[in-house]
Amino acid sequence: MEEKLFNLMNKMYQDINDIKSHMATKDDIANMATKDDIANMATKDDIANMATKDDIANMATKDDIARIEIRIENEIIDKIRALNDSRMVQADINEMLLSSINRIEAKIDILQMETAHVRRIK
Repeated sequence: MEEKLFNLMNKMYQDINDIKSHMATKDDIANMATKDDIANMATKDDIANMATKDDIANMATKDDIARIEIRIENEIIDKIRALNDSRMVQADINEMLLSSINRIEAKIDILQMETAHVRRIK
């Protein structure tokens, strides 16, 4: 009986050490935390209330977080580049439209002056 208890405690100790090695430390969190991140972080009470065996098994590891962070950075950089390119193309189109409008306005002004001149002659 004592041997079973000892083996069980030993297994629990190893599981806890394994979990600890994969969990983020305070330093890891402090390095990546912004004000919004800190406001949305779980408190010790939140974690204590939710920590069941299934919850612990589903928690993200440091590797998972790093992988997600890299993926987000790459996707965001690509999307920002695409948005910037789109903005530059739209700025060029807007400039072309404004120059076309200015030319049309100039032609309308000339036509108005010509029609005013023709009306005076009649």
